[in-house]
Amino acid sequence: MILKIYLVVLLGGSINSFYLYAIDKRRAKRGAWRLPERMLLSAGFIGGALGALVAMQLLHHKTRHYYFYLVNILGLAWQVALIFHIA
Repeated sequence: MILKIYLVVLLGGSINSFYLYAIDKRRAKRGAWRLPERMLLSAGFIGGALGALVAMQLLHHKTRHYYFYLVNILGLAWQVALIFHIA
């Protein structure tokens, strides 16, 4: 039961991260105010690393910044490790 709840939380976090990256990309194209990088990084690290990494690739957003890959891969690592720990 706890594993199912955790997977739903990760799914929600990933959807949220993807959405935040899409908003920031759209704002970047329009020259509007951008989302803070710490918001994007936090969303990925806390629970949406998969969504953040997918958004980076599909939207070609923040791909030149190594630290976005680093933080999101570290986030993905602990999120997957927790899945195995719970199961």
